[in-house]
Formats: sequence, C-alpha cells, structure tokens
Amino acid sequence: MKHLLKPSKPTKRQGAAYKLGWWIGRLIIWFLVLSFAWVLAYRFVPVPITATMLADPNGFTKNWRPLSAIDRTMVDAAIAGEDSRFCAHNGFDRQAIEQALQKNAAGKRLRGGSTISQQTAKNAFLWQGTGWSRYLRKPPEVWFTFLIENLWTKRRIMEVYLNVAETGIGTYGVEAGAQRYYRHSAARLSPIEAARIAAAFPAPKSRAVNDPGGFIRRHGNAIAARSGVVRNEGYDACIYK
Repeated sequence: MKHLLKPSKPTKRQGAAYKLGWWIGRLIIWFLVLSFAWVLAYRFVPVPITATMLADPNGFTKNWRPLSAIDRTMVDAAIAGEDSRFCAHNGFDRQAIEQALQKNAAGKRLRGGSTISQQTAKNAFLWQGTGWSRYLRKPPEVWFTFLIENLWTKRRIMEVYLNVAETGIGTYGVEAGAQRYYRHSAARLSPIEAARIAAAFPAPKSRAVNDPGGFIRRHGNAIAARSGVVRNEGYDACIYK
C-alpha cells in the first residue's frame, strides 16, 4: 500500500505525458483511499454537513435522528415514492433506469432512474448540480454508491438518506421537515404526513408539504396507498429484519 501511495517520481528524462500520467495516477489513488475512509467513517457517525447545505442561500436547518426515532411509515413512504426495489438491488436498479430511458425517449416528462442509494451518495458526499455539472457528478456518484452498498447496511443507507435529504427550503432531513410542517417529531408520522414529505423529495423547494396543491395531494395519496403494500409485502425487510 505504501508503494502505491508514494510511487517513484518521474525523472527529468521522462516526457511531459509520462509526468502528467504520473500525477493523475497519484491523484486517483489518493481519491480512492480518502473516499473509502470517508465512507467508512460515515458508517458510524452522523453526517455533520453536506455540500448542498453549505451552498443553500437560505441557510439550513437539520436535526439528525437515528432510524429508530423515525416512524416506520416514513421509511415505507420513501421506498414507495422513490425506490420500490430498494431492498432488492445493489445500488443500481437496471429496471428503473431502462424504464426512465424509454419514457424520456418517447418524449414524455423527463425522469431519472436514481435509487435511494444513489441519492444518498449524491446528498452525503457530492453536490446537486445543474446542466453539465450533473453529468460531471455521475462518475463519482457511481463510485460512492458502490462504496456505501458494500461498506454500509441497507438500514444505514436509509438512515443517512432520511437525515440529509432536502425536505423544504433550507430544511434537511425528515425530523426537521416534520417539525416544520406538522409541529411534531418524525417519530410519529401518519401515513399521509409521511407520504406528503416523500412526495416532495424530488423537488422540495417547489412542492409545498404543509399546503399541498393538487399534485402533492394526489401523489401523496398514491404513495400512502403504496406504503401499505411496502409494509405488507416486506419490501422494507432489509431494514426491519
């Protein structure tokens, strides 16, 4: 390992291309080592802050809660609304990606195929981005998704997701969201309350949870109905064994 982290420096006789490759190789090795250590640390400690929080012009409010202090209805709503195969895939849902590509190719409303694992990797370690910066984010997102799927448990992935996901303007995590919208803890969310928070996950700045319009109301009701299926069919079994 020491040899990999500190390879012999290129000599003056070696060309510029070799020197550039040497430095790039060194940076890649350090990135792999440091990202591994970073992900391993977050397996045990709460995520203190994220790039999205720091970049939020509205500031941020967050209240970390262990998954045991978050109502199971919120977990089921997240799975129902964002990633129904969360317990079945290894971080990447090929079926969802193919369906998204087909709908996008057909000219329907653009949608992605990101899993909860991918969203957690993005939220905890990377940035949101718009335009070309979103494409720049994809390679490290794949790497961090691979790491959390192999270094964390599914329960830990869900715990981090529900604590760092944006739930409103300047609001992060479902505890802060529950306090903002319902004036009580995420430890006691009704199916409809949890479903409406989950319905706002894709666009929390523009979807009002506490005064839901037609879309949030309809989508929230659909998520609440599917949440019962998640519970009854054991789609959350990897979290509640």
